[in-house]
Amino acid sequence: MKHVRIGGYGPGIVTIGDGEARVLARVAAPSFLAAHPALPVLYAVGELERGWLTAFEVSGEPAPLDERPSEGHSPCHVAVDPTGRLLAAANYGDGTAVIYHLDERGAFSGEPIVLRNEGSGPNAERQERPHAHQCVFHDGLLHVSDLGTDEIRRYRLDGTRLESITLTPGTGPRHFAFADGRLYVAGELDGTVTLIDGERRTTVPASRQDGANAPSHLQVEGDLVYVANRGPNTITVLRADDLSRVAEVPTGGDWPRHFAIDGDVMYVANQYANKVTRFRLRDGVPEPDGTSYEVDSPACVLIM
Repeated sequence: MKHVRIGGYGPGIVTIGDGEARVLARVAAPSFLAAHPALPVLYAVGELERGWLTAFEVSGEPAPLDERPSEGHSPCHVAVDPTGRLLAAANYGDGTAVIYHLDERGAFSGEPIVLRNEGSGPNAERQERPHAHQCVFHDGLLHVSDLGTDEIRRYRLDGTRLESITLTPGTGPRHFAFADGRLYVAGELDGTVTLIDGERRTTVPASRQDGANAPSHLQVEGDLVYVANRGPNTITVLRADDLSRVAEVPTGGDWPRHFAIDGDVMYVANQYANKVTRFRLRDGVPEPDGTSYEVDSPACVLIM
């Protein structure tokens, strides 16, 4: 049986279902969550000035398994590699990323590999320094988006840095995804989605609504790309091959920080509305099914 876990800035990690929400584990500012690929272990960041990473064993009543520093300021994303042997986290506050080894229980093992960065971008207010935003394991490498320096940083798993994938200055790359040899990037600062396919690059507005837009989460499912738009408060659906528009749907809340898809069901975390809304996907387009959950300041949805 799958469970829907919600991370955010409320009293802790929340589980939702059967029309209600309850606190699963109390931990400070668990703004992003990740699941071990093979073990009943959940990982949460603690988005604090002195950042933390906590592992919970969740086969029964959740119990803390291990905890380590994130080695940076305000961790906002955590990911586990497909083998379950490595965990990476992105610290937004100072741009530092970190890699930890995991043991056979899913607990942290050994000393961390700390990945620091330097640089800035043209947006003086938001790009005054590096701001690591997401970690993705792909093709045997770790990729880290840096909103402050307009790049996707690339590392071997031993921490050796490789050449970065650079974005147009001022893009502010936030979340990104790989699929079918392509890379899709949500630009938080310029309100775009960019498709990188070899030498070909296509960039489109993430929303067609009036006003400012700060895209947050991006996800590829089959031949469609989904992106959440903060400001317009919508989910946009694009075709993966050319970013042509399929639909743009209101989220039923305010400031959609993150979403998750499981089959034909989508859950959207509307941070400022203190609400998680549920949708059914009809031919890939989200349609509200009338279900929502009250959750304090939700920021992440994890289905595990």
